[in-house]
Amino acid sequence: MKKKFLAVLLCMAMVISVLAGCGKKPASTGTGASTDKGGAATESREYDITVWVANEIKELTEKQIKEFNETNTDGIKLNATVVPVSEADAATQMLTDVEAGADIFCFVQDQFARLVQGGALGRLGEQAAEFVKTNNSAGTVAAVTSGDAIYAYPMTSDNGYFCFYDKRVVSDEQIKTVEGIIEACKASGKTFCYDLENGFYDAGFYFGVGCDSTWVTDDDGEFISVNDTFNSDKGLIAAKGIYKIISSGVWNGSSEAEQFEASIPAAVVVTGPWKTEVAQSILGENLGSAKLPTYNIDGKDYQIGSFFGGKMMGVKPQADPAKGACLAKLAQYLTGEKCQVERFETAKFGPSNKVAAESDAVKADPGLTALAAQSDFAKAQCSVHGKWWDIAKAIATSIKDCGGTDAELQAINQAYFDAINAVFNVTQDEAEAFSVIGDINGDGWSVDLPLTRTTDAEGDATYYSEPINFVAGNQFKVRQGGGWEVNFGADGKLNAENNCEATEDGWFFVKFVPAADLSSATITLEKTSFYGWAVIGTANGTNWDTDLDMEIQEDGTTYKLEGVEFADGGEFKVRSGRDWGNNYGADGVKDGANITVEKAGTYTITFDSTTGMITVE
Repeated sequence: MKKKFLAVLLCMAMVISVLAGCGKKPASTGTGASTDKGGAATESREYDITVWVANEIKELTEKQIKEFNETNTDGIKLNATVVPVSEADAATQMLTDVEAGADIFCFVQDQFARLVQGGALGRLGEQAAEFVKTNNSAGTVAAVTSGDAIYAYPMTSDNGYFCFYDKRVVSDEQIKTVEGIIEACKASGKTFCYDLENGFYDAGFYFGVGCDSTWVTDDDGEFISVNDTFNSDKGLIAAKGIYKIISSGVWNGSSEAEQFEASIPAAVVVTGPWKTEVAQSILGENLGSAKLPTYNIDGKDYQIGSFFGGKMMGVKPQADPAKGACLAKLAQYLTGEKCQVERFETAKFGPSNKVAAESDAVKADPGLTALAAQSDFAKAQCSVHGKWWDIAKAIATSIKDCGGTDAELQAINQAYFDAINAVFNVTQDEAEAFSVIGDINGDGWSVDLPLTRTTDAEGDATYYSEPINFVAGNQFKVRQGGGWEVNFGADGKLNAENNCEATEDGWFFVKFVPAADLSSATITLEKTSFYGWAVIGTANGTNWDTDLDMEIQEDGTTYKLEGVEFADGGEFKVRSGRDWGNNYGADGVKDGANITVEKAGTYTITFDSTTGMITVE
């Protein structure tokens, strides 16, 4: 990431803008724009630019940029190459090489802090910042703010959740309360789907009772503190609300609208606008939508809150201040009312623009209507530390396994509080450590399995896990520091949307080889490991100077090496980690005598790591 280089460019740009020529007001640096007071067109300003948008709005964006070129009165002509890059991937691709990245790009809200930290977003000038604040909902403005500065343009406000329900099963009155929903589900034998083992969803209970969890960043996007009140009397009420649903007997931990046609169908699914079409296709005219319900604790009703957020448009800092000003003008056009309405009509992107959100078409959408009703009880999903998601997830997971007493629930909230504060006491080694996490060993993405770097200094840095029992279809990722800011998935892609996946059953070691700049990695499942067991001796023409790795077997404890050649009187031992601190010899004795092979030939060597016994066949 070329943050320092870009900072130099921006400083140069500021100098250039101050010295800019006579006859017109100089353009601002990077992300603000200024024009002649009279509004007359200035001389032609033409630039070649690259724009990244989601594939479903590529053609629309090309049309909108063409219209911008034809209608703007500033003499701006932008020859845009529009490239389909998903909002989930854009941040990672930008941070891999900011200089080579797009001039304008779209990204999901939770990537905002990383982009500010990496120098991929420039601070907006006064005019651009005022445009953002004037035209967009307060929550989306907060989501593009770091410290006192605004760094991006809100594009959608549709990342939140609410209830879809089957009106044949749940009445309009029952959907208003958790108790009513549970009653309807029990009566119909159907389920209440709520992905509570997910920080995105369970945090809403705490927000609803007045708790807060706000991560504080400095102007560079670095996390410096957290204001969190989940561990409080109000937080205990929230934990009781979660327990009421989880222990109801009708709870299903899914957020998929497809559950409406599951073998045990859902009556209610808590999900977001991205599932509107699925829900409509299954339930048709029987589909209902509503804000989240209230729940009753000790005779008092409490409204469930939620997160909400959306997608943003960013402008890369520019060395040329005039180009930066033109890009800011385009970004304002693309995130203005007209373009947001067009994106809704084309791809159902929920508008962040306050006027666009009030259009009849938007108000007629069942998902966005329910999301709007929930917005009064929602908290903007601003920058959140990457470790927080796993910490918050553990709340509901722990509640699921407890008896629901006040003491147990208070202890769970205390454990959460301790965990978030520990984020700021991480050692350098812990922050840089890599681990494997996934639906492996029955852990359900809740346990990090450490990766150990090899002691061999030659070549690329290489890491291995301990042996893991995979089932075909298991998914996993490699991440750094126990958080999600740096993670690797399918094809070794940094912060990939897709996970790695095991293709067969068996015990394997995860081998991880990251690029030096962490822009990508190679991830493979191996039967052997640097830290596994190996044969060393005079085998295969070696002379106690080469470790011959043994393959782990189906039981996870036996290791085997086939095709081993010895001369008469050949000798060997078995050891792990290329180190003599853990070796076995004759009769399975640790640090025992060498094993002697009397006759020359080709053999199979088997080692039982639980007993130390070695067989030669």
